[in-house]
Amino acid sequence: MTDSKQMAGLIGPSLMAVTASEFVNLGIWQVHIPTLTYLNGSILFVAGLAIVRTHNLWTWRWPVCVTLVGWLAMAGGLYRMFLPAAPQLTDGLAGRGVIGALFVTGCLLTAISVRPHAG
Repeated sequence: MTDSKQMAGLIGPSLMAVTASEFVNLGIWQVHIPTLTYLNGSILFVAGLAIVRTHNLWTWRWPVCVTLVGWLAMAGGLYRMFLPAAPQLTDGLAGRGVIGALFVTGCLLTAISVRPHAG
């Protein structure tokens, strides 16, 4: 469980910072610069792969959130790598909803990572 808390302590604040900055700059995804989108996808894929390779736990407890973030990062990265000219996040309700859900996930992982051990 300690490894899960360490991963949550890294992923949570990172997810909060990335999603907050994407929310503020949501319009950047409307300008199609496939090279930068591909680079972003490559980074997402590698980060997701690192998470999945070190933390692939499928339990009915909170650590599964860390694993799911890894798999979602890999999937999002692959989408951006193979379809860099395709539509990305939009400035509509769906785009804001995805960013909001990811921000809340980051908040939850951060809160879990800093809470004292119960045992």
